[in-house]
Amino acid sequence: MKINFTYWAEPDGHFLGFLNDYPSHWTQGGDLEDLKGHLQDLFKTFSGEVIPGIRS
Repeated sequence: MKINFTYWAEPDGHFLGFLNDYPSHWTQGGDLEDLKGHLQDLFKTFSGEVIPGIRS
């Protein structure tokens, strides 16, 4: 499965990003691979649970 996301590097070297289907929910990582892991966790949570008020 392909998950589209947007990310960028901050001046301090951390990466910020969000799932394109859920742009209001950002996460961060120490490097790009760490960020991808956090984004995968968010995707699993958002697609596997009913979360009241989640905005897509």
